Amino acid sequence: MNPKRISADFQVFAKNYVRNPVALFFSLIFPLILIGMFGFIFSGSSGPVTVYTENLDHNSNVSRAFLSALNTSNAVRISVVPPVTGGNGTAAFGSWLASNGDTVGLVIPDGFARAYQTGNSTTLTVYTDPQDASGSGIALGAVSGVANGFNLQAAHGRPIVTATTANVGSQVFKYIDYLVPGLIGFTILTSPMFAMVDISSSYRKDHIFRELSLTPLTKGEWLTAKILWYILLTIVTALLMLAVGTLAFGAHVGLTVEVLPFFILGPFFFVSLGMIAGSVAKTPESAAVIGNVVTFPMMFLSGTFFPVSGFPPFLQTIAHALPLYYVIDGMNQAILFHNYGATFVADLLVILALCIVAFVGAILLFKWRDE
Repeated sequence: MNPKRISADFQVFAKNYVRNPVALFFSLIFPLILIGMFGFIFSGSSGPVTVYTENLDHNSNVSRAFLSALNTSNAVRISVVPPVTGGNGTAAFGSWLASNGDTVGLVIPDGFARAYQTGNSTTLTVYTDPQDASGSGIALGAVSGVANGFNLQAAHGRPIVTATTANVGSQVFKYIDYLVPGLIGFTILTSPMFAMVDISSSYRKDHIFRELSLTPLTKGEWLTAKILWYILLTIVTALLMLAVGTLAFGAHVGLTVEVLPFFILGPFFFVSLGMIAGSVAKTPESAAVIGNVVTFPMMFLSGTFFPVSGFPPFLQTIAHALPLYYVIDGMNQAILFHNYGATFVADLLVILALCIVAFVGAILLFKWRDE
């Protein structure tokens, strides 16, 4: 690897890229448009979500402590309503919510306190509305978090939990918080993949690779220059999206040092993968097909627009087989959850291993001249 040759090719490629308004639009402007569009659609109110609650446990001390903990989470506001009569059990409450236009409800069953104190299982019913994905997700997360806190304290034989254990229902469940790292992953995937698939096939068709083979530039140096450019482009795009997400929509995300490896390894992998896809294709048309087949499943199943945890189990299994999932999940761990434990390290190691395999594969498949 000769740094001077890499730098020279990097400068040539960068100048051609910034002179291309279409490339700049899809790399820098289009992701911001997506953040604005989805942010306005799903951001909703910044205040707590109102959860209409039917307490069938006769206002027992345990049920009142549970509702108090939910109220203190600042994510939801509990509004207790009298038990709804008629219908079939809790189904009547669901009908009542629908008739009043309310999207989120909670039913505490009869015997909740007795079951908790004796260690028996009891089930809370959370009513959600698919048309209010943000409010429903916040309410479900808050209820699950408080329930986990109750279970933990019961397991250790301590008295009823205090409201301070309910902080899981915080604003990290806002849709925009997941959207920002997801769309950074979107640009890490699409910009290098589509560009490299097109470049590798069109350069071969137009005999540009044949001309490059007459220069001292090696295949590794040429590919490294492209990787460095897309790493720089990713960092610039990520900074723009983080700024828009936090300033315009109040997203609880921020740039941390720990996220930088994913800004580097993500473009590294997808530049190499795009080169592989373009190298195995015979024509630019077939290269475009291969690129789309590889890209689109990752675009929608890796947590780009919605958290993978909300997928059905079989789709979660598919998502875990997609490289982009580990890039987005690693960024979520770093800038959203500030969790640098086993999950973060596993995401980093997986994408690092994939980078090595993809880079070596791209070098082996990439030829200056067709035989």
